Amino acid sequence: MQFENALEALRQFTTVVADTGSFESLRAYQPQDATTNPTLIIRALDQPQYAGIIDQVKSRVTSKKLADRTRAVLIAFGGEILKIIPGRVSTEVDARLSFDTEATVAEAQRIIAGYKEQGIEKSRVLIKVAATWEGIRAVRELEKQGIACNVTLIFSLVQAAAAADAGATLISPFVGRISDWHKKAGTVWESPDQDPGVVSVKRIYAYLKHHRFHTEVMGASFRNVDQILALAGCDLLTVSPELLEQLKSMDQEASLVRALDPQAPAQGQSTANLNTSEALFRFSLNEDAMATEKLSEGIRLFVGDARKLDARLV
Repeated sequence: MQFENALEALRQFTTVVADTGSFESLRAYQPQDATTNPTLIIRALDQPQYAGIIDQVKSRVTSKKLADRTRAVLIAFGGEILKIIPGRVSTEVDARLSFDTEATVAEAQRIIAGYKEQGIEKSRVLIKVAATWEGIRAVRELEKQGIACNVTLIFSLVQAAAAADAGATLISPFVGRISDWHKKAGTVWESPDQDPGVVSVKRIYAYLKHHRFHTEVMGASFRNVDQILALAGCDLLTVSPELLEQLKSMDQEASLVRALDPQAPAQGQSTANLNTSEALFRFSLNEDAMATEKLSEGIRLFVGDARKLDARLV
């Protein structure tokens, strides 16, 4: 089968998700799903065409609680995104709740209720929750309630396994951030297949498919197209507009080969069953310096951007 470019060729194996809050980019690249969070919304708000959304929320939401206005902005962007894409939008629970299970569940329920007020069914929304122990416990409860979750900031197999055990609809391992940590530590690799971020996602994919979890794997946080192409066949890949454009500009004959296959997931990977009790989850995460550092850093970055978004709504 002939494809116009590498992006179209990739879509035969993988659902492409747009990692952007830009409506123009969504229309240009026509992804199946999309994501939104304070980081992406702040970038969008720097463009004048999005200022009206903030004004509408400020006039419509009479609550004096800043959290209510911030949530309303996330939902407003999500609603506009769903007018463009055919699939689902991921909407993030405030990262400041990452270590509070009950508060995470309550906030997720408020987000779903906000979408319902816009006439949007919960089947089109993924609630994005950080992969802390408390966050994963919240995911277990939310999935029981029929609220689909995207467990984000995945840097280790134990996080992925615990999220899958909790019934998560989707998990997002962060390829580029894993690679960044190893590069800073002095690790050198000769090919994309040896890239530590790519290796991590392949290991997670093999484990979940081998044990027949329904949880989807969505590679995220890419630094270059080589990382993306090395994970062709992953359930989903969420890609920035810049890298989508590079893929779109590449000849499809650039040797795109399916790297991940649910029919043959192991490919030399260890798939021994992991015990994901709280004690072993915390111990395993603590043993992994990269995962521990990147999870903490990721939450701090998300919190920082949440505060920046708050400042726009005061």
